[in-house]
Amino acid sequence: MTTNTAIRTTTDAGLLRTLWLASPALPVGGFSYSEGLEAAIDAGLANDEAGVGTWLIDQLHLGQARSDLAVMAEAISAWRAHDLDRVRALNQWVLTTRETSELRLQSEQMGKSLLAWAQALGEHGAAVHAALRDAALSPPTWPVAAACAAAKGEATVREAVIGLAFGWAENMVQAAIKAVPLGQGTGQRLLARLVVEIPAAVDEAIARGSDEQRQAFTPMLAILSARHETQYSRLFRS
Repeated sequence: MTTNTAIRTTTDAGLLRTLWLASPALPVGGFSYSEGLEAAIDAGLANDEAGVGTWLIDQLHLGQARSDLAVMAEAISAWRAHDLDRVRALNQWVLTTRETSELRLQSEQMGKSLLAWAQALGEHGAAVHAALRDAALSPPTWPVAAACAAAKGEATVREAVIGLAFGWAENMVQAAIKAVPLGQGTGQRLLARLVVEIPAAVDEAIARGSDEQRQAFTPMLAILSARHETQYSRLFRS
């Protein structure tokens, strides 16, 4: 009975931490970014349910799976192995591959906010805060900082990355609801489509286990993100 209880508690702890990191309530500012979606809406490329769905699914597979999710998967393993050289290299890769100033500022701001979150948690965030501090990242980026928080939990790499991918999807759907605008029912249908796509995207991200296999090349997203910097009317910071 004792053994079974211990196994259940460990599983619960891993699940709960994954849900915590995926939550829109995590105070890292993800809700204030649309990652180019607002500019795509302004350009008429994603101004209804079908267009937004296509845009976000493409962004998941062509952008997130090949870049940020792949970094997260590698970084979780690096944090758990205490391989700070690898952590720093991954962080630098993120900094140097952001295609616009908005996207870089987003990654930096969210990374710094996660560091502040860990510090504010006191003893509950001490391990994450100490790891990020000892790594001396200048500054910590969101994919690497989020991986650090995930690495301190008990979820597998795949489970943790699925959770982080869902957090991204939920933020993007909420951005679409506000910016198009769309109804809540439409938003739930969009989220359902992304939920179906996330496992395959995460598997692809994990398979990109070397620097040569990762990439950050999304030309249309980069163009729209650059346009967003001077967009006349906007709700989001990217």
